[in-house]
Amino acid sequence: MSRFDYLIEKISKADFLDHPFRHVYITDFLLEEDFKAITKSPEINVEPVSSDGELFEVLQQKGYKPIQFPGCITNKQEYMDWHRSRKSQRYVHSACEGFGMTLRLYNPSTPILEELISFLSSDAFNRALAEKFDLDFENCKVDNGIQKYLDGYEISPHPDIRRKAATFMVNINPHADSEERDHHTHYLQLKDEHSHVRKFWDANLEKERCWVPWDWCDVVKTQPENNSIVLFAPGNDTMHAVRARYDHLDGQRTQLYGNLWHSDVGDLPPHDWELFELASGKLNWGAIKRTARDHLPQPVVSMAKKALRRGKADSDQSADLGTRSY
Repeated sequence: MSRFDYLIEKISKADFLDHPFRHVYITDFLLEEDFKAITKSPEINVEPVSSDGELFEVLQQKGYKPIQFPGCITNKQEYMDWHRSRKSQRYVHSACEGFGMTLRLYNPSTPILEELISFLSSDAFNRALAEKFDLDFENCKVDNGIQKYLDGYEISPHPDIRRKAATFMVNINPHADSEERDHHTHYLQLKDEHSHVRKFWDANLEKERCWVPWDWCDVVKTQPENNSIVLFAPGNDTMHAVRARYDHLDGQRTQLYGNLWHSDVGDLPPHDWELFELASGKLNWGAIKRTARDHLPQPVVSMAKKALRRGKADSDQSADLGTRSY
């Protein structure tokens, strides 16, 4: 038994919402006394600091470590250099303007956080998550934890990769004005002029889904409420995104975050957003050149340019990818 077992019942009894896609949204997810104890713990409610370097030192002392995470880098010095000038010699993704850092809490010392992490990792909780979305739990891998996301963290609109079976996000922000800050998850829909992207994902299950530029989508709702949870099973319509622009020195975007992963789905070949532009004749050469310049050696850039020219020629000679192959 866990003091958090009541959360399983909340998830099981919650109704699904269908706009902008099928998901579960619950406010006041944690009991008030649990939420207060969690957000007032020293690992969550980190004392204000005066610099990025001091913040990293404090977070490390409290048990946080940078992790590989979408829209982020793990090198502290590289992040601080970028954060100081907002200039970088590379980009994490061509659909994003910058990057951030995500740190996960390991081995907390506060008892309620120890019990919370144990509960999130338990079979009981994750079976309930799988059952909510009609998933075979025996065929899923579990990954979750307590995470902080620093200023600059950005993932452009995307539906999640096909290997992800289910995901959840609980806001446990310690700062009093967290709901007014610009660091929350957006839930979106593709604009009509980009509906062919979803049609492509529907028809090409062997191709991976991708991130797309922000202006391809409309924001339908945002999740600023503290102590709220959103859960969904990724599909071709589950577009969501984050672009954090806030002062993290006096309080950091903090979440309970977790996923179930399909054990029998491997990595799939990518079909990046630039290929949709190529097929439609709206190729954004500036973005491609920037990405190539920042990430690839010159010989690879030259090979890529030749491949793109061949791809354009092939698309002109074959059925229009933008209308027929979906």
